[in-house]
Amino acid sequence: MKGHFGKYGGRYVPEMLIPALEELEKVYISAKKDKQFNSDFIDLLQNFAGRPTPLVFAKNLTEKLAGAKIYLKNEGLNHTGAHKITHCIGQGLIAKRMGKTRLIAETGAGQHGVATASVAAKLGFSCTVYMGEVDIKRQRPNVFLMEQLGAKVIPVVFGSRTLKDAVNAAIKDWIENVKDTHYVLGSVVGPHPFPTMNRDFQTVVGKEIRKQISKAENKLPDVVIACVGGGSNAMGAFTEFIKESSVHLVGVEAGGRGKKIGEHATRFPNGSVGIIEGYKSYFLQNNDGQLQKTHSISAGLDYPGIGPELSHLHDTKRVEFVSVTDEEALKAVQILAQLEGIIPALESAHAVSYSIKTAPKLAKNKVIVVNLSGRGDKDIFILTKAFRDKKFYEFMENIVKEGL
Repeated sequence: MKGHFGKYGGRYVPEMLIPALEELEKVYISAKKDKQFNSDFIDLLQNFAGRPTPLVFAKNLTEKLAGAKIYLKNEGLNHTGAHKITHCIGQGLIAKRMGKTRLIAETGAGQHGVATASVAAKLGFSCTVYMGEVDIKRQRPNVFLMEQLGAKVIPVVFGSRTLKDAVNAAIKDWIENVKDTHYVLGSVVGPHPFPTMNRDFQTVVGKEIRKQISKAENKLPDVVIACVGGGSNAMGAFTEFIKESSVHLVGVEAGGRGKKIGEHATRFPNGSVGIIEGYKSYFLQNNDGQLQKTHSISAGLDYPGIGPELSHLHDTKRVEFVSVTDEEALKAVQILAQLEGIIPALESAHAVSYSIKTAPKLAKNKVIVVNLSGRGDKDIFILTKAFRDKKFYEFMENIVKEGL
């Protein structure tokens, strides 16, 4: 069925948005076949975003664990610090083709917001970003960057004041301003064609991995690991290998700080099938179909839903889903920083943590690729708090005393 992955996906939206989604689908299908569009997309990926990103052999980590080889697909070296810039460029070019003049977005960790604001500035759009009040407090550096890029950042003060509420605020704006506005949805979620379109833009990640690992090891990876919030970085890494049965695909969810409702964001096995925010998938919801509270130390992994294609890949057992706790992710940040000189985003640290658990169990001739979806600059305040860095607090106190 069109727009579906098995029984998941679809287009469950207010009637007034159907024409906009149909137009988006039509323009996207046309753009995919257009040589100029593809040329412009590749040019911006290379000369604005900085692709291809490197595939780094984690030699020191591999030697310490004495198991499988670990490679890191360093998406943090993209312009704006994460994989998000890739589908933002794609959607920005689509919006141009549709004659839109304004981009809106939702963001949790802030990376998608920064990427959208950067693309808006580059391509000449005005830009508004919705962000939960809780996320604004813990990701203030990214709010500052978005504002410097010319975006208007609107705090979302209802609900849990996190990513799911920012999505609702953005959808409301889109309904009201659909004539001149394109909603740059930030993951492989939402109504059709967003899950397919964002996946397609992100597949460059997996294609680069295939080429790079083939050159380095003369084989495909045995395992590909990616963190999963909505799922854009995961689908970017996985899609190229879905038909390769020899490649084990692992999605890592946020185990948070406990197993009670509101302490984690693990859709598997805790979620159930529902229709929320325009699509059918697994969600953390109560018996009335209302979204449950979630928690993760990483602002990008506390989303209560998951992309519909990933739900299908879960049901068909093509992707294994596991979880990593806040504490384990923090430890992985320190290990990777001190052994490999790379400070990963807290989201990506979940995938790193699971690779650290997995590598010693595998033979030394096996190869693991971790999709390092972003870098850790944005998490500096969360990390300094978690690691109780008193000197950093003294530094901040001095700044406050000195005044702006």
